[in-house]
Amino acid sequence: MTIFKKIIDGEIPADIVYEDEQCLAFRDVSPQAPTHVLVIPKKEIVSIEQLAEEDAPLLGHLWLVIRNVARELGVAEDGYRVVVNCGRDGGQEVGHLHFHLLAGRKLEWPPG
Repeated sequence: MTIFKKIIDGEIPADIVYEDEQCLAFRDVSPQAPTHVLVIPKKEIVSIEQLAEEDAPLLGHLWLVIRNVARELGVAEDGYRVVVNCGRDGGQEVGHLHFHLLAGRKLEWPPG
């Protein structure tokens, strides 16, 4: 069981900024920007590589949630970055699909 599943199940507390029946958004405990929110599906999907065709509506929902959370947090106008890491070499540390919403400072490119 991943730490994200434990957060979904309420076993580990989190600073939740949004929740619905399909997903959860909460502040990262080790923020890499002034605003750093993780958006995760409640469905247990390990990574992008494990997505199924039937997950397409869920992914569309997650992107709309990301947009809405950015607006609610007041970072949409100045801009934000969304990062999805996939696999060990891609920097994925938790085996549960998640989106990083980063904002609140100038984000450089390339990211590193």
